[in-house]
Amino acid sequence: MKRLVQVYVAVVTLLSIALLAIVYRVWPAMDASSLTAVVWFASLGVIAHALGHQMSRGTFGAITFIPFLAGALVAPNWIAVVGVGIAVLIGEALTDRHALKRAFNIAQHCLAIALAILAFRGAGGHAMAVGDALGLPHVTMLAVFLATNTLAVSGVIAVSEGRNLWQVWRKNTSATLAYDLLSLPIVFLFAWIYVRYGAAWTSALAVPLLGVRQLYKTNWQLEQVNQEMLQLMVAAIEARDPYTSGHSRRVSHNAKIIARTLGVGGRQVDRIGVAALLHDVGKIHEVFAPILRKPDRLTPEERAIMETHPIKSAELVQNASQLKDLIAPIRHHHENWDGSGYPDGIAGDAIPLAARIIMFADTIDAMTTDRPYRLALGESDVRRELTRLRGRQFDPTICDVLLQGTTLSHLVRTQTSALTPPFGLQVTDPKRPKLRVQA
Repeated sequence: MKRLVQVYVAVVTLLSIALLAIVYRVWPAMDASSLTAVVWFASLGVIAHALGHQMSRGTFGAITFIPFLAGALVAPNWIAVVGVGIAVLIGEALTDRHALKRAFNIAQHCLAIALAILAFRGAGGHAMAVGDALGLPHVTMLAVFLATNTLAVSGVIAVSEGRNLWQVWRKNTSATLAYDLLSLPIVFLFAWIYVRYGAAWTSALAVPLLGVRQLYKTNWQLEQVNQEMLQLMVAAIEARDPYTSGHSRRVSHNAKIIARTLGVGGRQVDRIGVAALLHDVGKIHEVFAPILRKPDRLTPEERAIMETHPIKSAELVQNASQLKDLIAPIRHHHENWDGSGYPDGIAGDAIPLAARIIMFADTIDAMTTDRPYRLALGESDVRRELTRLRGRQFDPTICDVLLQGTTLSHLVRTQTSALTPPFGLQVTDPKRPKLRVQA
């Protein structure tokens, strides 16, 4: 996999060099005003890079594209491409990232700005003048830059982790794409103020912009802390039962993958992930402790107690004001499509979509992890069980999507025998387990 990443970075680097050469060949002139503008905006880019922050795995959040694009509007030529490359080089030198990541970041920024300049010029754009108005060339430049940047970053993540490019792009981009597109007036304003009033006024505009960015960074970090605290709490609960260690985190991960496959929006995917993480939190109650430790089959009385855990989980979650929307998915994650589930016996579309997704993620984790009385099932067995329980335990539409696509293969492939499933996988035939997650 590392070899593929190296090849990918090499290709991006060569493309950026080739496009720089094309931009230079078409607009080779260099004048003092263009050089001054590029140096100024590149300096702002270095500051923005330094104030960036690590986001999800493999991605880095910063507003460097605003000064970079503004500089390209003022000087849409090869100097802007070189200026971006030098600015990112300086910014990367201030980090402790691996040399390959540094090289990629420099190359993909140069590639994006070079393509953006070519698109801008092709759409009839020219160096910014005081009387210019926001138009199609400016929209084209921003769109091409963002598309190139996000696709290049998503591509290297997809290659390094063996994931689907479209799913990676959606996860990393969907939440911020609208805000990035709305930044076009700011980019234009930066360039216009520079041309009209000079660098000093541009820096005055940059101060509040960077301040807002820092506020966003702080809010994002607080969300991450909250998420990590939830994971810590769930891990502490699962530590009481060696057979469920890591279960809720895996179910959360798998539920988000399934939700994305179904086309659920980015924000809702995250909420489904949180609901899946907390779906078994009610098991913290002491009444469940001796049952969770029991290695044998449950008695009818014990089963009745275990079937109250969705209610207990929902009751705990409803005490948190920010989790009110998760109460229903958590309460109903053991409801079956045919109405035979618990705790309320609701059926079909009356079951919240998030709960139906969690049901799949929960059951797949149970099937694909080891138990004391059987080893983890392979993909063919999982497919057979999903087919058998389609329309009974599972939403048939979601079931068909998983059976026909590649998501199920991915979920099964990423599980290992070292990971363990939730308690309650009932084996009615030792030769062929009849699978139905009950607790």
